[in-house]
Amino acid sequence: MTTPHGIDAPAEFRAALETIGARRVRPEVALHEVPSPRRVAPFSAALTGHVAAPGGEDAELASGRFVVLHDPDGQETWRGRFRVVTLVRASLEPEMATDALFAEVAWTWLTDALRETGAAAHTESGTVSRVLSQSFGALAGRPDDVELELRASWTPATPDLGAHLEAWAELLCTAAGLPPRTDGVTPLPASRHTVVP
Repeated sequence: MTTPHGIDAPAEFRAALETIGARRVRPEVALHEVPSPRRVAPFSAALTGHVAAPGGEDAELASGRFVVLHDPDGQETWRGRFRVVTLVRASLEPEMATDALFAEVAWTWLTDALRETGAAAHTESGTVSRVLSQSFGALAGRPDDVELELRASWTPATPDLGAHLEAWAELLCTAAGLPPRTDGVTPLPASRHTVVP
């Protein structure tokens, strides 16, 4: 990542962005740097990411945004000088819309990803939403569509943010229905997009 605020950015913020730039994430996740919000914190940086369907299909299985906020003076609600703000969107199987435990399961995808990547964090907060779209009239033959939207933010325990980027990338892959990554094992491509809690 580049430093959006140039030489005016504090050294701690620049060093934090370097830890993000040095971190490798799963190859299924394509990252792009984008303009960051300017009014939420004195310093910020943002990435978007998406997971494409296997086999070169045009379909996007999941997408999202990873934003780093920095206030050298700290913010009381953050309980720290940094805050990570994320968004993940994905299309899911229609039966997921009726699962009473779906939101809790989706939230554990985030907490598990933070734990498994070693991304120490506190003051986590967020929402899990699901939208069921049903078609009628001339569109009645279309299958129901379910979309997950997970918005989450947390305060990193240290300015080393590389593990936090990796956790978010793992969350994207989980929401996309990809199997967990196992070192030394190459998974077969899924024949259909499914998410198993």
